[in-house]
Amino acid sequence: MPLRVSDYSWQQTKTAVFISVPLRGVCVRDADVFCTENYLKVNFPPFLFEVFLYAPIEDESSKAKIGNNTIIFTLHKKEAAMWDTLTVSGADKEMMQRIREKSILQAQERAKEVAEAKAAARREDQKYTLSVMMKIEEEERKKIEDMKENERIKATKELEVWKERQRKAEEQKRFQREEKSHQEEKQIEEERKKLKHKSLARNSASRNLATKGRNSENIFFEKLKEDSIPAPRSVGSIQINFTPRAFPTALRESQVAEEEEWLHKQAEAQRAMNTDIPELCDLKEEEKNPEWLKAKGNTLFATENYLAAINAYNLAIRLNNKIPLLYLNRAACHLKLKNLHKAIEDSSKALELLTPPVAVNANARMKAHIRRGTAFCQLELYVEGLQDYEAALKIDPSNKVVQNDAEKIRNIIQGTELKC
Repeated sequence: MPLRVSDYSWQQTKTAVFISVPLRGVCVRDADVFCTENYLKVNFPPFLFEVFLYAPIEDESSKAKIGNNTIIFTLHKKEAAMWDTLTVSGADKEMMQRIREKSILQAQERAKEVAEAKAAARREDQKYTLSVMMKIEEEERKKIEDMKENERIKATKELEVWKERQRKAEEQKRFQREEKSHQEEKQIEEERKKLKHKSLARNSASRNLATKGRNSENIFFEKLKEDSIPAPRSVGSIQINFTPRAFPTALRESQVAEEEEWLHKQAEAQRAMNTDIPELCDLKEEEKNPEWLKAKGNTLFATENYLAAINAYNLAIRLNNKIPLLYLNRAACHLKLKNLHKAIEDSSKALELLTPPVAVNANARMKAHIRRGTAFCQLELYVEGLQDYEAALKIDPSNKVVQNDAEKIRNIIQGTELKC
């Protein structure tokens, strides 16, 4: 049973009430204050101070100050008037219980309103955070699209420059051919004039020798004719050797210039070796070969040891950064480890090195497009992913797996657009 405090003091003005309650040596931290518009309670065991106020107060603006072993309450009245007493008069136990229950309900409703307000504020914060994240993602996507557009414009300009250079080279060759043809025609005309001049000289000489008789002339011409007939050829066989081709396509279907450029680039890539690497000191001679490291990485990839495979490909790339299959295989490892941005970078680098596009590197280019498209789709950039899958289908239109995957991506894009 708590001990009720009765030795308190109070004062008032027309707008406020001041109550001073002694703590009686109780620790300040043990004091529990509960206040509503009609009820005030301070519980500091074993003591209890309870007041049923004479008139309603503004509990939200009222204050309590604890110090010097005393609690001083400043209660602001709802209506400016002088009270006859501090507590309501004629309050029995039932009335006091009703006031307590009403005060508790009011406090609970106020706490519920505060909780709802906090929840609403939290939802607003979440909405704002989500909108900011969506804006950042949109800016990132726009940045990627701008980069792709800039790359496309750059490639188009380079292609136009190359076409203009080819056109000028063709014009120069045509001009040289025409000049050479004109010189040959001129030489033929001069030879014709010389032959005509010789023919006239022979005719005049033959007329001078006509007196020798027709028979002797016939005998001379018969002998000349017999001497001019060659002997029959001897029987034999001729062996023809064809130059071996590095590409399976027929010559009429090949892009010879592009194929030769590809072979030249591959030869240069095999010769480009960077041996000034500290890690090479502990390796054997065979382990310093990028092809050996690539085969090692492939073996590790087959055993699902993707991190070790990446290390092998990294060292091979440091030895020789011109081999496209190293970047292509490392992109597959990053794709398995969900390093999607790195997979996109390596696939793009492989496509950059797989130029010019010829039949020999068609399979590698298709894999690079598929791996970059898969990474884009896992980043939910389905439009960019579909572009890579369509590029892969241009290389191999009959590939059913790629066709099915491209159709699934189209369905996802259409579904997204319907939701929007």
